[in-house]
Amino acid sequence: MYDVAIIGAGVIGTLTARLLSLYDLQVCIIEKDGDVAMGTTKANSAIIHAGYDAKPGSLKAKLNVKGNAMMEQVAKDLAVHFKRIGSFVVAFNDEEMARVKELYQRGLDNGVPEMKIINGNEVREMEPNLSEDIIGALYAPTAGIIGPYELTVAAAEVAVRNGVELKLEHEVESISEEEDGYRIQTNQDSIQTKVVINAAGIFADAIAEMVGDHSFEVHARKGEYMLLDKSQGNTVSRVIFQPPSKVGKGILVTPTVDGNLLVGPTADESQKEDLATTQKGLEKVLRGAKRSVPSFNEREVIRSFAGLRAVGSTGDFVIEEADGLKGFYHAAGIESPGLSAAPAIAEELLRKIGDVIELNKVENLNLLRKPFKRFSELTNEERRELIKKDPRYGKIVCRCEKVTEGEIIECIHRPAGATNLDAVKRRTRAGMGRCQGGFCSPRVVDLLAKELDLPMEEVTKQGSGSYLLVGKTK
Repeated sequence: MYDVAIIGAGVIGTLTARLLSLYDLQVCIIEKDGDVAMGTTKANSAIIHAGYDAKPGSLKAKLNVKGNAMMEQVAKDLAVHFKRIGSFVVAFNDEEMARVKELYQRGLDNGVPEMKIINGNEVREMEPNLSEDIIGALYAPTAGIIGPYELTVAAAEVAVRNGVELKLEHEVESISEEEDGYRIQTNQDSIQTKVVINAAGIFADAIAEMVGDHSFEVHARKGEYMLLDKSQGNTVSRVIFQPPSKVGKGILVTPTVDGNLLVGPTADESQKEDLATTQKGLEKVLRGAKRSVPSFNEREVIRSFAGLRAVGSTGDFVIEEADGLKGFYHAAGIESPGLSAAPAIAEELLRKIGDVIELNKVENLNLLRKPFKRFSELTNEERRELIKKDPRYGKIVCRCEKVTEGEIIECIHRPAGATNLDAVKRRTRAGMGRCQGGFCSPRVVDLLAKELDLPMEEVTKQGSGSYLLVGKTK
């Protein structure tokens, strides 16, 4: 029997597993897809919000501000990219300026530090490529950017290294309450556990309903994005928001931690499996982004994609024990600012779990991750030393992102290692450059087949059923 079973290997599930891994507990993560970070965590704005948007007194506000303050140390411990670059909420008219001032006051109420309101000229002194029509902005220097899947993979690595079991491609089919806990039936096995953490993203309401809890619903809200080549990455140096609406924080323009430029998202109610982009949506993204930053070159778009936000019916995060179900905890409705709040949510869940099971730390375990060295970020001297130790680091596989054979093989064999093409992509950036994997994908498939001892036809794009090859032609 497990002590804790976490349903969902997104950023909340893996960061919580990482904290639990320090204790003398049997813990597993149950994930229906073929890798971690495959749901809401996979495709979002990658922003660590300062915390001025959420309603004062809400869990969103409290955990956003706390999570923001924690993120720098968490990123350092996990050796992931994080940049505290600051953000603007820009206003184009008096009505929007009034909204900016409301956000400033809300930020003060939430305890957000260092904010200030500046005029249009001051905005353009700091960001010369912003529109001449901007009359003022809220500046929040504590906002930042991060790689959501990099953070999630790193947390999973630490958890697995410390003994947490990661059960990929295990889809939960039913849950029943038993005398000493719960039995979770998946498509592969039956799991007994004392405590359940429901971190299932847009499916958290479906998991709750399996134990008769209908206290909240989760709707999917689709956001479409466009990612631009690194040639556009320096167009702005901060996150540029427009005033938020009832359905989201509006279309933003931001650099990414990897040097690209990201614009989006839209905010449309959607089905829970709908990740299609549309001409209408992408045109809206371009129009909205150009309003703030007219000068970026839309011909440099290298990828468009969509993500789904888990919008809860309560208007706030649901982080609580289910009514009448001892040891069954929800982490549901984790829409924006969920990524920003994630470290604080994990701490909150750990505190709650400590009320029902004993938490005894194990000696010699820690929360630190061995850094994953990217060849592209090393000095020439460091590259020479690395190649001397292992010549596979001298073989470039992805020319766009300068990813080596050595990195790809390493990511396959690390804890919670890559088992499919997209999993390699998220860990190494092979296939994330200008050609989007046009040249390197066949070589990555070949390496996966060799390292996992699989026929090439069995290698998938993103897990069960997503085969890339159908057979030999000759």
